[in-house]
Amino acid sequence: MFLKELTNKKILILGLGKEGMDNFKFLRELFPDKILGLADKINLEKLDRTVQVLIKADQKVQICLGENYRTTLKNYDVIVRSPGISPKTIKSFISKKQKITSQTEIFLRNCPGTIIGVTGTKGKSTTVSLIHKILRTGNIKSHLIGNIGKPVLSYLSKAKKKDVYVYELSSHQLHNIDISPHIAVLLNVFPEHLDYSTFKEYIKAKSNITRHQTAKDHLIFNSTNKISAAIAERSKAQKISFSGLKLKSSKSSLKGKFNLNNIRAAVATGKILEVPEKKIYAAVKDFKPLAHRLEFVGKYKGIKFYNDSLSTIPETSIAAIEALGNDIQTIILGGFDRGLDFSGLAAKIEQSKIKTLILFPTTGEKIWQNIKKQEAKKHYFVKNMKEAVELAYQKTNKGKICLLSCASPSFGLFKNYKERGDSFKRYIKNL
Repeated sequence: MFLKELTNKKILILGLGKEGMDNFKFLRELFPDKILGLADKINLEKLDRTVQVLIKADQKVQICLGENYRTTLKNYDVIVRSPGISPKTIKSFISKKQKITSQTEIFLRNCPGTIIGVTGTKGKSTTVSLIHKILRTGNIKSHLIGNIGKPVLSYLSKAKKKDVYVYELSSHQLHNIDISPHIAVLLNVFPEHLDYSTFKEYIKAKSNITRHQTAKDHLIFNSTNKISAAIAERSKAQKISFSGLKLKSSKSSLKGKFNLNNIRAAVATGKILEVPEKKIYAAVKDFKPLAHRLEFVGKYKGIKFYNDSLSTIPETSIAAIEALGNDIQTIILGGFDRGLDFSGLAAKIEQSKIKTLILFPTTGEKIWQNIKKQEAKKHYFVKNMKEAVELAYQKTNKGKICLLSCASPSFGLFKNYKERGDSFKRYIKNL
């Protein structure tokens, strides 16, 4: 919604994480005398210390924290929801008269600059980072925002028409928005997020990247991904399939077909904004892989280690195996079970030269059960990363690769994929 529409409204900020506090700071600067509501399931003492200080110092807030936080929703005209708050958890506590908005919707509606929105089940962070680098190399004032960068409202008060904002957008950020970016990049859509009631609902959220575009806008999409192609078919934007884009230079440290699509999407975006080809490919050549995304950790005791901890679905592990090829001797797999199908991954492992599987609970067991030619592979079940890396050193020959690409989320054994990847790197270097 437009900022002027908020002037006479009672506003509640729902969710007090990083994005929620960015919402609070922005709205407080915009409306220094307005009473603002703050609500979250987490109690005050469990919030980040800086958040506690900020809230306690403000005399014009109404706070509702803890298990009963949803009871306050009915008292506000506008609710600014953070992505971490699932819409279905608040649905029965709100009325049709209330407006549910988000940081994403506010930014898209009010930013005067050009917005490039990038979404997909996998590859978002690499693609937005590469687009940002291409634009900067082409002397375009680009800002990297969203999940990978700073929360977006911190940019809005200083946003200029000539600036470009490269926005990494998750399905939760796209949920229920009624405006789309000027340039939309749709990389792929795979089954992953089971915090949605159905996969169809997840697809619907992803579709918002282009649903509200016009004929003046652009959609860059993956025509080889069936769902992305179906979404693109309904779009009113000018459509560009990056799947068949021929690159004039293949020099890049990004490995594999999966990353090749990320490169193609970024190159196509650079061309729309008229960055000279020479500068586009210079940026591609100079770009370094992000941490936890098929990241080369190094060569230790003669073994090459790759950290692909962000691989939380089978498709990305398959892509990693294809990228690194026959040199993979040991692979570390498994994690939280979200009911995904591992038959394709199992078939890829059967066909590969991989000799040893090191398996975390609980999907490690499911992956092994899917492998039919078990006699050709060795497997070990482990309960922590130290065990996994110790086995990797024992079972991987010099000159060969040990790959961490779990095909599953990290929950249970690790806080998140970053902790899992950092733990992998730490044990590699210290054992």
